[in-house]
Amino acid sequence: MQPGESPTEHEGQPGLVSAALHGLCPRCGAASLFAAPAAVADTCRSCGLAFRPLERGSRWAGVFTLLLALVLTILALTVDWLLAPPLWLQLAFWAPVTVGGVIFALRLFKTVLLYAAYERTHA
Repeated sequence: MQPGESPTEHEGQPGLVSAALHGLCPRCGAASLFAAPAAVADTCRSCGLAFRPLERGSRWAGVFTLLLALVLTILALTVDWLLAPPLWLQLAFWAPVTVGGVIFALRLFKTVLLYAAYERTHA
């Protein structure tokens, strides 16, 4: 991938979901976008692109997480109403689903926003 290209610009390049899962830099494609499961790194370890100035709209991540929590709560209540599984089984299922869902959703949300900001500023 050439500098200034995003993973969605050329065929054969990973899409946004793949970029979010692997934490790919929008400039070089290196897996350096995230420093922690859902925390954006300061800079790319490979090409030196500063991610912090591109990370706009993070305040909406809380709203996004609350909407996801609402959906998961409705799903959990529906499962409880339809199947009535024991509480321990509900906890064993919904705890990892919630944690994994929130981390994936935040990574996807932050990747989309960061890639959009990168394309706007480096087009």
